[in-house]
Amino acid sequence: MLWLYLHFPHLILDHLRRHHERRQALVVVEGSGQNILQVCPEARTLGVRPGMRLKTATSLAPDLTLVRADPAREARVLEDQALWLYRHVAHIVLCPPAGILMEIGSMLRLYDGLAGVWSTLQRALEERQLTATLATGYTPLAARLLARAHKGECTATREQLTNTLARLSLSAAGFDARTCTRLQRLGLNTLGQVAALPPAELAHRLSPQILAHVQKIQGTRADPQTPWQPPRRFRQQTEFVQDIEQASRLLFPLRRMLTELEAYLCWRQQDTDCLLLKLHHRHREPSRLRIRTSGPEHRAETFLGLIRLRLEQQPLPAPVTQMKLSVKRFLGRATPGGPDLLGDGQDLSEAWHTLVSRLQARLGNRALIRLSPKADHRPEHAWSATEVQRAHRADPALKHHHYPDRPLWLLPEPRPLTETPQAWLAGPERISSGWWEGQRVQRDYYVAQLPDGQLAWVFRGVNSHWFVHGWFG
Repeated sequence: MLWLYLHFPHLILDHLRRHHERRQALVVVEGSGQNILQVCPEARTLGVRPGMRLKTATSLAPDLTLVRADPAREARVLEDQALWLYRHVAHIVLCPPAGILMEIGSMLRLYDGLAGVWSTLQRALEERQLTATLATGYTPLAARLLARAHKGECTATREQLTNTLARLSLSAAGFDARTCTRLQRLGLNTLGQVAALPPAELAHRLSPQILAHVQKIQGTRADPQTPWQPPRRFRQQTEFVQDIEQASRLLFPLRRMLTELEAYLCWRQQDTDCLLLKLHHRHREPSRLRIRTSGPEHRAETFLGLIRLRLEQQPLPAPVTQMKLSVKRFLGRATPGGPDLLGDGQDLSEAWHTLVSRLQARLGNRALIRLSPKADHRPEHAWSATEVQRAHRADPALKHHHYPDRPLWLLPEPRPLTETPQAWLAGPERISSGWWEGQRVQRDYYVAQLPDGQLAWVFRGVNSHWFVHGWFG
């Protein structure tokens, strides 16, 4: 099996930098805040290096911004990268705190060789603005050691990979400081020299654990890897180095998060109609914005427009320290309608959902009403005003149902017809209903054109009197 390992030397810093418009010198410090663990490129140009004391680093870069190490955050960010890689490779293994292992031997034919896999991952890393070192190996541990030592090459030649591994120093081969000292006292300075020893002597003179480590590198001892499975929900989170006081400054990181959501939904061939945006504040409870659409949606720009409207209506109650976006509800995506013979194909349903969603985001979910038909033949009782609800897939049988002609303008009360119609265009349509409620009507309706050109909906009752009940446009 051929494995490929991605090592992220400063994953947290890359994650933070992607969601900020302004580049600044960032470093990750350990929990005590005394030593530097990760350094971004801007801080490295100022002379700051990993392992440096914080006091020395601040003397080189007075405006240095500090981020404390957080294992939980590192695990979450690493899982976000695995979710993105899952679109390209099926077998993924998480290697906290900053590594991802992939089995690519079974994918070579799909990508037309190792070079195709390598270039695909490099392009994706550039798009996500992530720094990583890649390495291949015929064992998981070999690929990991080569990547961490920056010795990775785009090759599947076993002899070349074996020679590169043999030249690794003891520390780069994964031995701890005490083991390195013991091996150096024996005159062993590289992994190849250690691997050349007989296994029995290596276990007897050093330890069985060191023998197991060497054999896992060589592939003579089993090293099973548990594949990672993607979660059943979408979640994105970003922390801000400095508190955000203006809602407009949230739009830049929101655009990136929603773009990833759009790519995720397109990859899964699904839509959603509900987003949850959670804004964390330093000294008060988080703010929650639930964004709903009137129909299935996946476009980042549509979601961003709705969130912008909500933020305009609901100002920030306090500065924002971090922001979380989550989606738990997924809907199947309907097949889009193609253009007609002349190339015109406007999706009116999609435009309607976009308009309703924007109005609800600005005015509120219950601010809009719609007219819905009721099962009653009497015109004044054949409709009702209800809330605009999220649309579901329509029944195809209802699309071709024929309804009788009705005027768009129905009068509150019928009024007597005072002039003789010039022409009778349609009718009669007899309506006899309402007897079970004690409000029986019996009418014959006609579409008539009056002398002034108006089209009226008129009827004659049981007493032979004529009335106007509505007007056609």
